Amino acid sequence: MTAQANISAAMALRSPASSSFWVRVLPFALLLVAALALPTLGDTYWTVIATRAAVYWVLVSGLNLIVGYAGQLAIGYVALLTIGAYTTSVLVEGNVSEPWGPFSALIAAGAIGGFFGLVVGLPALRLRTFYFAMATLGFATIVTQIALAWESVTGGGIGVPGPMMPAPFNSDTGLYYLCIGVATVATILTANVAHSRFGRGLIAIRDAEVAAEAYGISKPKLLAMVFVLAGALAGVAGGLFSSLQTYITPEAFTFELSVLFFISILIGGRSSILGPLLGTLILTVLPEIAAPLAAWSNFLYALLLLVIVLAIPGGIASLLDFGGRSPLPADRRIRPELDAVHQILAEVPQGGGISLKDLHLSFGGVKAINGVDLQIKAGQVHGLIGPNGSGKTTMLNVISGYYRPQAGSLMEDGTELPVGKPLQRAKRAFARTFQTPRMVGDTSVLKNVMAGGYTRANGTFLEAMFLSGRHRKDERRLRTMAELALRAVGLSHMAHVRADRLQHSELRFVEIARALMLQPRYLLLDEPAAGLTGDEIKRLGAIIKEISHCGTAVLLVEHHADLIFDICDHVTVLNLGTVLASGTPQEIRSHKEVVSAYLGA
Repeated sequence: MTAQANISAAMALRSPASSSFWVRVLPFALLLVAALALPTLGDTYWTVIATRAAVYWVLVSGLNLIVGYAGQLAIGYVALLTIGAYTTSVLVEGNVSEPWGPFSALIAAGAIGGFFGLVVGLPALRLRTFYFAMATLGFATIVTQIALAWESVTGGGIGVPGPMMPAPFNSDTGLYYLCIGVATVATILTANVAHSRFGRGLIAIRDAEVAAEAYGISKPKLLAMVFVLAGALAGVAGGLFSSLQTYITPEAFTFELSVLFFISILIGGRSSILGPLLGTLILTVLPEIAAPLAAWSNFLYALLLLVIVLAIPGGIASLLDFGGRSPLPADRRIRPELDAVHQILAEVPQGGGISLKDLHLSFGGVKAINGVDLQIKAGQVHGLIGPNGSGKTTMLNVISGYYRPQAGSLMEDGTELPVGKPLQRAKRAFARTFQTPRMVGDTSVLKNVMAGGYTRANGTFLEAMFLSGRHRKDERRLRTMAELALRAVGLSHMAHVRADRLQHSELRFVEIARALMLQPRYLLLDEPAAGLTGDEIKRLGAIIKEISHCGTAVLLVEHHADLIFDICDHVTVLNLGTVLASGTPQEIRSHKEVVSAYLGA
């Protein structure tokens, strides 16, 4: 039976995960019902406040993907609200052309917001943390100055009238329901992205960027798509904001508003949609409840943020994560199911391998790799051993595409491997693990493993936004594969546990499960037995050997000599970047120089 048939059979046997879906959707449904009922209370003042909260959430829902999921410090997003507001108002007013209809202008605001969202986001591909934050703030300042200076279009300091929406949205209640409708759509679209492979990719970029690259997750491409979506939502929010304000001036777009958007996400919590939504509601309503303290609003925001950081570092989302705090399984023993390895790797091509000839790589005056030749054959476990600093991990990084050798060649099945391009390795079914497990702590073990199959899905970003049939099929298949991979490494009972609650040894096996998601032809393991008990090392060895029996070429870097000599078909010993010896385990055991330099008496 082929791997695809095995996975399809497993999908057919799985019961629908409808209960978890409704648990996730229920809080949003209750909030929507409460929002729809609010105008019936007859209090126009609170309807206006709720309208403002809905408008803010349209922007924050997109910004949350950037800040909460991708971990980019985009503080000055009030600039895109400004652009959306002025675009809508100017077009409806007819300051640059014949007057537009309000909804046409709103769509244009979204399109222009998407463009400028990409423009303001591009520095994130080169700038890190606070430098990117300063770039967004600088962009916000530029937008404000243009609004002040371009008097013929924006009205300068005097401003421009906000558009009146057509009936039935031309009243406070009508505008409120329009904003609630747009906010609902924004929530659905961003939640769909967040719960797709693209959302898992964003989290991987945030917390494990090197591992994300190893599994084919392109940071520039993924961030670009998210910046466009977030910018479009911010532009639409600006258009709705202009209708709510009725008159737009640069003074309406303050630094405090940017702070509100950013802090809403921080107190809401990372990797969550509901948390930032509640954070936005709290920070919008708080100044109205504490009106006498309006002058102290920035202080109150800072105090609230400090309390959240100290008392509940995970934000509101951590309080709502009841599943993440559920008791761990009583029996946590790792019991690999080797038949699951065969089911995943049934379609791995037989034969072939990797050939490395006369590789050289220096860091300054240090020769990390000095004329190394290596043959890694399909269906074999090739051990790579040597003292610390001998160049073992450097070899893995060269094969993985992270390092570019100064001389030599890398060949796969007779064709040259592109160097310095790690993203291309995943498409060629190269998978690897790392010396220190690269995990996303605040998501489940299952989602960590599913992230490894990013390149094994076909649905586009737009298909994920709108839950197309192909996207849903991708998600079902990736979930089934991830469950199968966890069975293979003996951790299926830990699938729904947060990864930061696992022991170090369990994380080692989770990394191997994630690597299996690529159905790898080549598996590069960097000290997978570090920190494991003797029994766990035996089970790890059984998994690795079974993977090689399926036709995968395994390169194993390891310090546990017993594991190397028990499971390897061939062993290469490095010392100071050169090959000290190469041969069968028996030959290496008796090699005098190896015994003297590495194995000891």
